[in-house]
Amino acid sequence: MAHTAVDLNRLSAMDTREASRLLKGVRAAALAGDPPPAAPRPDIAASWRRMLAGGVHPDRDARSRMLSLAETEERRQLSPLREILPVLREGLLPALDGALHIMVVADADGRLLWREGASAILRRADRLGFSVGADWAEGVVGTNGVGTALVTRRPVQVFSAEHFVSSHHDWTCAGAPLHDPRDGSLLGVVDVSGPLATMHPATLAWVSSVARLAERELRVRHLESLERLRAVAAPILARLPGRALAVDGHGWTAAVTGVTPVDRLPLPKGFGPGRVWLAQLGDCGVEPLPGGWLIRIDGARTGGAAAGRVVLDLSRPRGWSATVYGAAGSWSQELSPRHAELLFLLADCPRGRSAAELAQELFGDPTRTVTVRAEMSRVRRHLAGVLAHRPYRFAEGVEVELIRPADPRTLLPHSTAPSVIRARVGRGGPGVIP
Repeated sequence: MAHTAVDLNRLSAMDTREASRLLKGVRAAALAGDPPPAAPRPDIAASWRRMLAGGVHPDRDARSRMLSLAETEERRQLSPLREILPVLREGLLPALDGALHIMVVADADGRLLWREGASAILRRADRLGFSVGADWAEGVVGTNGVGTALVTRRPVQVFSAEHFVSSHHDWTCAGAPLHDPRDGSLLGVVDVSGPLATMHPATLAWVSSVARLAERELRVRHLESLERLRAVAAPILARLPGRALAVDGHGWTAAVTGVTPVDRLPLPKGFGPGRVWLAQLGDCGVEPLPGGWLIRIDGARTGGAAAGRVVLDLSRPRGWSATVYGAAGSWSQELSPRHAELLFLLADCPRGRSAAELAQELFGDPTRTVTVRAEMSRVRRHLAGVLAHRPYRFAEGVEVELIRPADPRTLLPHSTAPSVIRARVGRGGPGVIP
């Protein structure tokens, strides 16, 4: 005899203790293989089957190693999720204090990177191990709004004893996955959790709506980045004979000349400057652009590194730039104070520097590698093909011209980096780093 699945609206209308008793009876029957008083909801039943097959203990609160503060911060800095935190906060936080909920944002591994909300609930969550740096993957802590949403890639709500592990039965949670609109990859999950008494079937729709708004924000930012790439690429394409196109790092087209536009061009793994064979285009020459690539179809052979020369101009106060010269022409990228410092340090040491060495030169502290790696990741997005890593350096075959201010005392005046301070007492004027 088939049993009717648990109905969320019916549950929310019940007394909290009555609803909890019903769900505990459903779970106990499922674990024992007995006929349940009601069928578990399909997503919950599927998750329980995964937990049983994976050996997750239903009554033991297992936890994996917490991320260190440095590891957490590095994940935060490198994650696209940090760009949409304002949208998530605006959509969820105003209602959380009154509702006794908390908001958590986890990455695609199930690691909690951000957590905010009612202070009393945050303290209760700490006792459960539901804190920043914790691993809430389904295979570690059982059925839950973070880990199960990551597995199913769909929004999921988990009430009381629908959590596979019994220590979570006093909680309710609703999680919605967050995807990167550029390539559809899973970025993580936003979840709203709280005590069982706060359960409401509409919570999932609310969290899902905010997640879709956040994904829309990522899409808007992507379109803006394509516009910036188009502004740089258009004059270069106008000067080129033959066929060419400019694409971003995910293959989305910003501008074309001589070819039929396509929305997106599949790029192979390890795509970079030089000669590349692309299934849709054939043999192509690839050169770096800020935030993307210039692809010349049957174009002039570029040999190794397509960028032959970089001029790092630090001569103007707060007007620092990097100009890249390649076979197809040149383009310039304005530099932030931090990126100007980093490029100066690399130009000053052609052999390259490790993250620890850059941290020592920037901050006098070799342990601050998290900040260095995050900043180098950002600057390399703009100077793809120009910079290499392991160690960080200008790519082989790229000539670097460093233009210093006429008065060396005005070199990067904001900087307290030891290398910059030493350079201020040296000579000024232009120089070439071979």
